[in-house]
Amino acid sequence: MANAPAKLVSAGFSPYLISLGMVAGVFVARWTVPPLVKGSAYVWRDLAEKPHLIVWAILAGMCWAVANTLTVFAIRDVGLSVAFPLWNANSLVGLFWGWALFGELRGAGARNWLKVLGGTAAIVAGACVLAYATSQQSEAPARQVVQGIGAALGAAALWGTMYVPYRKAYISGLNPLSFVTVFTFGELGTVLALALAFDGGTRELGAELTRARPVLFWLFLGGFCWVLGDLFQQYAAKYLGIGRGIPLSNTNQLWGLAWGALVFGELAGKGAEAQALVVAGSALMIAGAVAIGFAEPGEAERASWDLAMGRECDRYGMDVRRVAAQVHGEDFMDRAASQRHRREWVLVAAAAGMFVWLAMGTKGQPLAIDMPWLIALAAASVAVLVGCARMLWRVTRFS
Repeated sequence: MANAPAKLVSAGFSPYLISLGMVAGVFVARWTVPPLVKGSAYVWRDLAEKPHLIVWAILAGMCWAVANTLTVFAIRDVGLSVAFPLWNANSLVGLFWGWALFGELRGAGARNWLKVLGGTAAIVAGACVLAYATSQQSEAPARQVVQGIGAALGAAALWGTMYVPYRKAYISGLNPLSFVTVFTFGELGTVLALALAFDGGTRELGAELTRARPVLFWLFLGGFCWVLGDLFQQYAAKYLGIGRGIPLSNTNQLWGLAWGALVFGELAGKGAEAQALVVAGSALMIAGAVAIGFAEPGEAERASWDLAMGRECDRYGMDVRRVAAQVHGEDFMDRAASQRHRREWVLVAAAAGMFVWLAMGTKGQPLAIDMPWLIALAAASVAVLVGCARMLWRVTRFS
C-alpha cells in the first residue's frame, strides 16, 4: 500500500520529487508515532544511554533514502508488480550480513541450513524469472527495462546493507521506536540533497513542488503508511534477526503484486505467458522467504548471537546483563518516561493539520485505477495492521 503513490511517476513527476514527498511523510510519521506510543521522554532517555548508535541510525536512513529513490525509477521503467519482488531480493544481502557480522546461522543444524539455502535458491530463481518475463514480454524499450531491473536490484543491495545498523542497534538493546526517530534525519537529508542536485537546484525544485501540490497528499500518505509497516519490520529484525525477519517481512511483495495487478492493471496488457511468469516468479520468492523464516534458531546459534552482543558491549562499555535483558524485551525505563505530555499531542495535532491542509488541495490524477479493488486492498491492509499491532503489544509492549 505504501508504494502505490509512487505510481505517480507515470504521470510525469520527477522520481526525486516523488521520493522527497514520500520521505516528508515518513519524517512526519517518525516524529509522531514513536512519541505517541512510548512518550518522547522515553525515546530521548533510550538514545542517551547508547549515543554511539545515533550515527548508525542516520547512516541507515541515508541508505534507505537512496534505495527508495531507486525504487521510484524501477516502478517507472518496469512497473510495481515486477519491481517489488526484484528489490525484495534485499533479504539475500541481509542474510549474508547477519551471518558474517552477527553470528546468525553460526551453529545452526543441517536442517536449518537446508531451509536457508533452499529459500535463498528459490528467491534467486524467482528474481530471474521475473527479470526474464519483463525483458522478453515488456513493450518498453530494452534499455528502459534493463534500467528498471538495475534500479530495483540496486535498491535491494542498499536495503540489504541498511540492516547492518538495524541489527547493531538491536543487539545493543535499543528500542526500535528510538532507532527510527533518528533514522529519519538521514532519510530526509539525503533525499533533499538528491532532489536539489538532480532536479535543477532550489528554484527548479520549488517550481516542481508547486506543480505537484495536487498530489503531495498521496505522497505524504504513502510515506506515512510505509512507516507503520516498517515498525513491524524493525521488531522482526530485533527479535528474529535480519536473516529471518527480513525474508518474512518481504512477503509484502504479495501486496505489491496485488496492487500492481488488481488496482493499476499492470498485467492486463501482457500475454498469458508473461502473466504466468510474473506470478510464478513471485510465488518462488515467497516460498523461499517462508522457508528461511521457518529456520528457527537453536541453542548453539543463540549462543553465537550472544557472543555478538558481548562484543558490542565490550566495544562501547555497556552493561552486558542490562543489554541482554533489553534484547529479550525487558524495559528498564520508569513509568514517568513513558507518560504522555502535552508536546506529544501537539505533534499529533500538527501532523493531522498538515494532512488536512494537503488534502484540501488534492486533485485526481490521470491514472487508471480499479476503485473496488483499491477499497478492498486498503481495508485488508488496515485490518492486518490493527491485528498485528494488538498482538505485538500483548507480547512485547513495544519494547
